[in-house]
Amino acid sequence: MIQADLTVILPEIMLSVFAMAALLVAVYTAKDRAAGLLTWITAAFMALVALWIGFTGEGVNVAFGGMFHDDAFARFAKVAILLSAAIVLVMSQDYMARRAMLKFEYPVLVVLASVGMMVMVSAGDLIALYMGLELQSLALYVVASLRRDSMKSTEAGLKYFILGALSSGLLLYGASLVYGFAGTTLFSGIIEAAGQGQAPLGLLFGLVFMISGLAFKVSAVPFHMWTPDVYEGSPTPVTAFFATAPKVAAMGLFARVMHDAFGGVTADWSQIIALLAVLSMFLGAVAAIGQTDIKRLMAFSSIAHMGYALIGLAAGTAMGVEAMLIYMAIYVTMNIGTFAFILSMEKDGKPVTEIAALNMYAKREPGRALAMLVLLFSLAGVPPMLGFFAKLGVWRAALDADMVWLVVASAVASAIGAFYYLRIVYYMYFGTEGEALETNRAPVLWVCLTGSAVIMVLGIINLFGIEGAAAAAAATLVN
Repeated sequence: MIQADLTVILPEIMLSVFAMAALLVAVYTAKDRAAGLLTWITAAFMALVALWIGFTGEGVNVAFGGMFHDDAFARFAKVAILLSAAIVLVMSQDYMARRAMLKFEYPVLVVLASVGMMVMVSAGDLIALYMGLELQSLALYVVASLRRDSMKSTEAGLKYFILGALSSGLLLYGASLVYGFAGTTLFSGIIEAAGQGQAPLGLLFGLVFMISGLAFKVSAVPFHMWTPDVYEGSPTPVTAFFATAPKVAAMGLFARVMHDAFGGVTADWSQIIALLAVLSMFLGAVAAIGQTDIKRLMAFSSIAHMGYALIGLAAGTAMGVEAMLIYMAIYVTMNIGTFAFILSMEKDGKPVTEIAALNMYAKREPGRALAMLVLLFSLAGVPPMLGFFAKLGVWRAALDADMVWLVVASAVASAIGAFYYLRIVYYMYFGTEGEALETNRAPVLWVCLTGSAVIMVLGIINLFGIEGAAAAAAATLVN
């Protein structure tokens, strides 16, 4: 029995053993001198595990008495988490090495955070959920403050830690209320206790607290307050990581809890999530307008995009979950390309994040400016870029669930949000001539930037086949 359970969690075991082995070997040998090679090896190993999960996983496998679920939904999220984490590691290696920030602990912490995320999306029990969440969070707190000589980086780590502890407290309090009412921590037992149609009041209190804790992890308003400061203060490669894999994991966990534990009382939580979505979209759209730092702008962009993704979850249907998964896959791809561009921005060898520094950038770097233009148009949801079809998917799911007001509100927020993306395009092509911005010529950054831009254009043909995988994942979760 235990052997069958261990087989189900084999990918997590492999990554955990790899992280511990890498840590021991690095400590007793070259230490930080091995960091560059270790980063590449780690990225390659994570990509291989992702491909193995994607191509060999099948059916629904349950381990440890229902605490851990390996199904199509979990596999979809895990592949997205591991591939995005691997790409960000590769993108960050040159940037961090040239600024003496590349420590051998960095790739190890990214692996451990990814293991936590994999446990999150496979959780079938409140205890497994919390274990995965804390493993991810503790590793992320450390990488946020990786640059120990920077006050902003230290501040980012401290703010993230304090507010993360608050969100964990909310989640735990909600989980304890749910356990007290349902008499079990298993999602399968909670869904039975919740019943169909209308949940008992005691369980609803627990659900609201749990949603609050989960909303913090996806940086949904009003639990978004950590995001701008952490995005700005963290080293840029770490910010790129925060904007990709953890977002997929948090949205995956959110969907898992809502449908696996409270799937019978959709009407009770659907309106709460719809409200979170509207608040996130509008705050993200309006607050980003006045930003002068591109990393802070991407933080508010992230808040708005999580609002759009939550529309799919608010629909409470398999179609909504499918649209949400596709949205997250496209969002991660857009962010990888955008942060590859931000990582390449420098002057006199120092990183630059001011938006004004991009004045007339297209005149000096027409190829990179064009790739960034495509990504910004896609982030803004301008057709025919893939970002528009991501929004179209969640809108269709909301319309199918008779949430016309939500679609109208998101269309208005989208129109407002387009302003700050197009303003960057304006600076690049029509801004006033100023001091020339240098460009980091690292081939990896160029490949990630142009690759993401190409995907945003060519992906409209058939979404590279992820539509079928997302539909299978949604069907597994919502039944």
